[in-house]
Amino acid sequence: MRPKRLDPRSGCSVEVTLSVVGGIWKPTILFHLFTGKKRFMELTRAIPNATQRMLTLQLRELEADGIIVRHVFPQIPPKVEYEISPSGQSLGPLLVSLREWGLHYRNSTQGASQQKHNHGNEVGARPLNSCMVKSRAMGR
Repeated sequence: MRPKRLDPRSGCSVEVTLSVVGGIWKPTILFHLFTGKKRFMELTRAIPNATQRMLTLQLRELEADGIIVRHVFPQIPPKVEYEISPSGQSLGPLLVSLREWGLHYRNSTQGASQQKHNHGNEVGARPLNSCMVKSRAMGR
């Protein structure tokens, strides 16, 4: 575990949690890994807006914090797989809660915006996104 993670200045446990799972791509990476082991290029394809460098940095931090496990296979070309660690499994309910909050927030803000543009017309249902599919795989 990285030393700075355990030394929050305020002593707040929320700060510790956010220091581990916070980051622009960490929650998304974790959602994808909850469906099973993934190779680096699978994650790259699943998260196309993230650069390979950023994914690498975020994966290294998650590994250093004990949230994911990295398996390196001695072959050419090198094969690397990532999976959720036993410790990381405990983040499942947190990620589902974050997804549900985000869905509610997005719907409420877009609903207000749509009503403004549609002059009160009802907003239709949204299609499933990858986070919703992943949360179903996590048992929610």
